[in-house]
Amino acid sequence: MKQLILNEPGHLSLREVDMDLQLAADQALVKVHRIGVCGTDIHAFGGNQPFFSYPRVLGHELGLEVVKIGEQVSNVEVGDKCSLEPYFNVKEGQAARLGKPNCNEFISVFGVHEDGGMQEFVKVPARYLHPSQKLSYDQLALVETLAIGYHAVQRAEVKSTDKVLVIGAGPIGLAALQFTGVLQADTVVMDINQDRLDFCANLGVHGVINSLTSNPLEELSKLFDGDLPTVVFDCTGNPKSMMSAFEYPSHGGKLVFVGLFQGEVNFHDPSFHKKELTLFASRNALSKDFDEIIALIEAGQIDTQPWITHKASVDEVVDVFEKWTKPESKVIKAMIEMS
Repeated sequence: MKQLILNEPGHLSLREVDMDLQLAADQALVKVHRIGVCGTDIHAFGGNQPFFSYPRVLGHELGLEVVKIGEQVSNVEVGDKCSLEPYFNVKEGQAARLGKPNCNEFISVFGVHEDGGMQEFVKVPARYLHPSQKLSYDQLALVETLAIGYHAVQRAEVKSTDKVLVIGAGPIGLAALQFTGVLQADTVVMDINQDRLDFCANLGVHGVINSLTSNPLEELSKLFDGDLPTVVFDCTGNPKSMMSAFEYPSHGGKLVFVGLFQGEVNFHDPSFHKKELTLFASRNALSKDFDEIIALIEAGQIDTQPWITHKASVDEVVDVFEKWTKPESKVIKAMIEMS
């Protein structure tokens, strides 16, 4: 079968490999049809992904078809189209016992800590598969990206009365604003990339702010009729942005860090206490998040069509992948077609 492997930073290659088709009782053999390219893949290609080793088969945003199941598998059947929840709990830890397997101490992320889905067939624990009778493989490959934003919105307990700021108009920021939109919360998006802000403006957001060309606090006050956001999501993974984000929530507001970076976050403690801010980290997503997102897409409440801006077949990926990492390519979401 064909397999894309990242041998070292900047060096992606396509090769033919053999595969053992024997399954454990709880496994499923799946055929990979679509692979969404995410920030993790791009960071790994650039050599700046934390907790990562080479060589590695990337890919955890997947549209899959079940072709074989182990004898104990009951949640999927052969022929099912599925999305994959790629956060595998190697063993149960304290967080998992408390109902938070997304931040369990013993997680192996498919395509990051272990080889992932940039290959024609893979074996996965079947309990992490989420089937749909209606969605296309393209849509199923987007569920994991959406899940990161969905989980962050759930963490913040966003309501229709909230005024929301999403910082960062990349895929994770786009995912967050999709679900604040479902909840009918007025949402403003801030970024330094005008092309991405223009894209967001066409999604029906309350407003957009280019932080390079305007004063964010002044613009927020105008857009929210003199108020500040009650909930702020920073989806950038940029330390300067994350530390500036403490300025934007209202008194009594919430700040959610969805993106992360390798370093320390500093903030002005008197201001933090004066506002009585609540600070959240948001990591991965829960199993129920995947099922709820699939139901929302099936019901037509989430439109994934505008997301996919670039596509390539598996045979073309080695030649185009580096171009996808460049801002001038204007990629929102690139999709690899394995079949």
